Amino acid sequence: MLYKYNMSTDDEDDILFKALGHRARRRILDALKSGPRTTGMLCGLMPALDRCTVMQHLKVLEDAGLIVVERRGRERWNHLDALPIHAIHERWIGPYAAYAASMLSRLKRASERTKGTGPLAAMEADAGRKTG
Repeated sequence: MLYKYNMSTDDEDDILFKALGHRARRRILDALKSGPRTTGMLCGLMPALDRCTVMQHLKVLEDAGLIVVERRGRERWNHLDALPIHAIHERWIGPYAAYAASMLSRLKRASERTKGTGPLAAMEADAGRKTG
């Protein structure tokens, strides 16, 4: 397990993005969305990869905090921990999506004013009739 005691948020994000950067690891995370799976089950989902390679990918995901491992006897159960992905959404995706929605809204209003259509144009026309 990678210890994050003295790591900055940027370092943690780098580890997380690195973990998400490989298609095999994303495929493992997709498989874990439906519920925990043993390492053997995950190996069965990826027959092109040997067990050692799957274990290496699981270690990267565990170090990034994306999975939590539970040992039950001889089995290793892997659980998805979506909180790091949620943190990325809160920091990056949410604000950018809000910014993009705001820009599209402004563009729509400007377009409606230029064309003389839409609710803004109707309000401006009503105001012009009342003052004129």
